[in-house]
Amino acid sequence: MTSSDDLPPGDAAPAEKRANVALFVTCLVDLFRPSIGFATVKLLEEAGLRVSVPQGQTCCGQPAYNSGDRKNAMAIAKQTITALEPFDYVVAPSGSCAAMISAHYPDLMRADIQWSKRARAVAMKTFEITQFLVDVLKVEKVDARFEEDVVYHDSCSGLRELKIKSQPRKLLSSVDGLHFKELMDEEGCCGFGGTFCVKYSDVSNKIVDRKTQAIEASGAETLIAGDLGCLMNMAGKLSRAGSSVRVRHVAEVLAGMTDGPAIGEPQPDE
Repeated sequence: MTSSDDLPPGDAAPAEKRANVALFVTCLVDLFRPSIGFATVKLLEEAGLRVSVPQGQTCCGQPAYNSGDRKNAMAIAKQTITALEPFDYVVAPSGSCAAMISAHYPDLMRADIQWSKRARAVAMKTFEITQFLVDVLKVEKVDARFEEDVVYHDSCSGLRELKIKSQPRKLLSSVDGLHFKELMDEEGCCGFGGTFCVKYSDVSNKIVDRKTQAIEASGAETLIAGDLGCLMNMAGKLSRAGSSVRVRHVAEVLAGMTDGPAIGEPQPDE
């Protein structure tokens, strides 16, 4: 991996950018769209950081936590905290998983003084990828090209728990050729909600139907968002409706890794 230590004399990255960053891959990225993880690594390394993928990470524990299974959620959280503690920062290509670690781990561990302190320490250094690039590293632009009309969907956890709104738009605005279209109700839920779409499938379907109709009405060629769960949910609905709108994760676009199939499209070997 490229790090600031590999840069030629005179091109050393600022001290803040020599940090050792843990990539929290997320379950969905690992299982369904590894290219998002590679795109995130590319963005971080291009910013001059050393990137590691801690082997001790698994799930963030959100499905168990949202289902009321606090015992298993705590066990997963303890394993995750232990894996992430050695690093300067933790970055995830998901507002949902980043919010679980940064917003919910401290609450989950509040009854245990030792683990509560450790959870807070990890929470304070955990960020979603666009939040980290803009708010921590102060990145102004990326070196990428994507000549399409796009709309951006604000995923619920990133928007409401991490206050991610302007950061992805700022970075996407620096992508050559990219043009934003207006999306009605861009902050509205897509209907995924993790276990919500399983428990309340009829309600979920109505929500995503309303969202995809707005996407179609925008005239955009591509839908972009920061959470793979939301993107898979909307991509599936768009595909079933016969839509030509493509779906991509924000990290893939920012990293210039858009040559492959969009989310939900057949892979070359399929």
